[in-house]
Amino acid sequence: MESVKSARCVLFAYHEMGYACMEALLKMGAPIAALFTHRDDSHEEIWWRSCAELAARHSVPVHLDEKVEVAFEKVGALRPSIIYSFSYRHLIPENVLELAPLGAFNLHPSLLPAYRGRAPVNWMLVSGEREAGVTLHHMVARADAGDIVGQRAVAIDDSDNALTLYRKLIPRGVELIDEMHPKIVAGTAPRRKMDISKGSYFGRRKPEDGRIDWRWPARRIFNLVRAVTHPYPGAFCFIGGRKLLVWEAKIGAESGALGTPGRVVRETADGELEIAAGEGSVIVKIAQFEGGVQGVAREALSQAGRVTDTVQFD
Repeated sequence: MESVKSARCVLFAYHEMGYACMEALLKMGAPIAALFTHRDDSHEEIWWRSCAELAARHSVPVHLDEKVEVAFEKVGALRPSIIYSFSYRHLIPENVLELAPLGAFNLHPSLLPAYRGRAPVNWMLVSGEREAGVTLHHMVARADAGDIVGQRAVAIDDSDNALTLYRKLIPRGVELIDEMHPKIVAGTAPRRKMDISKGSYFGRRKPEDGRIDWRWPARRIFNLVRAVTHPYPGAFCFIGGRKLLVWEAKIGAESGALGTPGRVVRETADGELEIAAGEGSVIVKIAQFEGGVQGVAREALSQAGRVTDTVQFD
């Protein structure tokens, strides 16, 4: 029987979750035969630590954005006992998964079978969920559909945005790896079938998904803003044909009709703008015209010479 220090692992990992889980395996003494990872995209706000740099510090061979056929050949030559996927952005083909006799496992940032697919943290916030979590599961040909090994849950608060929620999930993912990796090696890890018919699937978010419709209830608008604020592209609307990015907002009122949706109701002493929604109101705190300077909402609008009480957010 293999031990934690003899069971060779191959990792497909990226982002902060990938870094934290890889670090956990290294601390356990798990031999990592290779890391398959991605090059950073210059169009993204890079806030996470580099899996490739961590691998280099521990003399782990790194393969960047390998094609499927190449990955199959290289993984096969490594003869891994276990394959892990942590925040890797491509579906790993079944013939690669089958190369690991002790199994291939993915750590997904939701409580599966809910929020299978892409961008679960963002979609959970958009949907107004009050609970999030992580799931360690067996990988199969279909995305996020294999048997569940373990799960950890966290609460979602109104103070959370996509980044703070992601950071809540990282230590829960590490907990699962710390607990379950030795059991996977020993062949004693729990396993229960996933019923995807009781869950949900979400695809990749598109830029147009970030557009605010001021006819929505205030909470729906608030949820969208916090779901796609930095380091994501941001929620947006238009004023006189100019795109305005809303980076931070809070709920002014949950219910009631305060005026025409999109119309400024009042300006606070701090320069924040309360905007009428379809139901209730939203206080826009931080905003930015596209190409302009980010700042307090009133300051952002003043860059274009706008007068607050005549502004209509489209």
